[in-house]
Amino acid sequence: MAKTITDIIPPSRRRQMEGADAPAAAPDTAPSYMPPTPPPPPRPLSDRGPIRPRGRRPFPWGIAIIALLIVVGSGAALYAFADAKVTITPTSKTTSVSGDFTATFNSGDLPYEIVTVDKTVSANVPAESTETVNDPAQGTITIYNAQEDPQTLIKNTRFESPDGLIFRIQGSVTIPGGSISSPGSVKATVYADTGGDKYNIGATTFTVPGLKGSASYDKVTAESTEAFTGGFSGTRASVSDTTRETQNKNSEPALEKSLNEAVQAQLKPGYVVVPGATFITSEPATDTEGKDNTVNVNLKGTAVAVAFPNAALAKSIAFGALGSYQGEPVSLKDVNTLKLTPKDEGTPTTEQGTFAFNLSGTATITYDIDTNKIAGAVAGKNRTAAYSIIQGFPEVSRAILTVRPFWTSTFPNDPSKITVATTSPSE
Repeated sequence: MAKTITDIIPPSRRRQMEGADAPAAAPDTAPSYMPPTPPPPPRPLSDRGPIRPRGRRPFPWGIAIIALLIVVGSGAALYAFADAKVTITPTSKTTSVSGDFTATFNSGDLPYEIVTVDKTVSANVPAESTETVNDPAQGTITIYNAQEDPQTLIKNTRFESPDGLIFRIQGSVTIPGGSISSPGSVKATVYADTGGDKYNIGATTFTVPGLKGSASYDKVTAESTEAFTGGFSGTRASVSDTTRETQNKNSEPALEKSLNEAVQAQLKPGYVVVPGATFITSEPATDTEGKDNTVNVNLKGTAVAVAFPNAALAKSIAFGALGSYQGEPVSLKDVNTLKLTPKDEGTPTTEQGTFAFNLSGTATITYDIDTNKIAGAVAGKNRTAAYSIIQGFPEVSRAILTVRPFWTSTFPNDPSKITVATTSPSE
């Protein structure tokens, strides 16, 4: 029997096809099928961006320029902050000291100078009585000698102020020779010829009437830097001798401190005074009347100090205490660890010419660093060669070498472009 197409279609599919041939029922509300929305028309070619082949991207010129600027800027910064530096820790040695030394006034390998200062301390105490007095004023002057030869002035030599007031020294003095530009000088105390407060003058200049008519008159002069005090004539409040002596005894520590501070203030740069090299004398000064029935009890002191150049004293100690020392520049860290004992009694003077003494204690001797020498030694050398050279210097305990930028390993040929710094041994 002949087959039709429906005979080879599965039953399920035939039922669907048969159902599709049946008339559709009318929808209750709206059709179940909506035609699709047509696609929008294509954009004109003029509105589209450039067509690029797929898989290729543009070269990032902006990023490349920024990276190049960073590299160039970093290189410029490295050169701008280029550095060539040597940091030195000086050699420092502490040694015991016990030996005899002799210094020469203003000359020789170990020179010395004399520093003289005067100070007065005052204590206010209640008055115990009254007294009638005629006290002369007194003050300290500096006498200058612009002649080549020393000048001696005898006891009671007169000094005249511009106002015609006469003051005298109570002992002879010798002023060292000098020149117009650098005169010799010495300090001395002068006293008014008579009592009275008119002699309490301010700082001024003086001439020496006894030299008038000689070539020395214009070359031996004097001046004061502080006002004169103590001049009084009349009745004033007073205290007993016992009270005065007791108070002056109590004032001695303050006077000694004031004198030592004044000595330090008068030292030339680079000079030191070793403990034991200051000779202090004191005496009661004229009392002055205080307020509200009190008396100012005054104590005057004079300090004569022997001062040495630090470098010269350190070198003298090093020669005797350091076996390896070859005369390199050195200095003492602190002279207060030493004690000086004079060989001769009495206060030293410029006239004696030499000063013999014993030193004992401990001394810390530090080698001085010549920065120009260090810079010249490492100029043009690489780090390894420069370090080997510096290690051969006895004054160098430790060295840190810095060369920048990092790819540079050689110091500049010009020593002025090399910084040399020092640190203390304690650092």
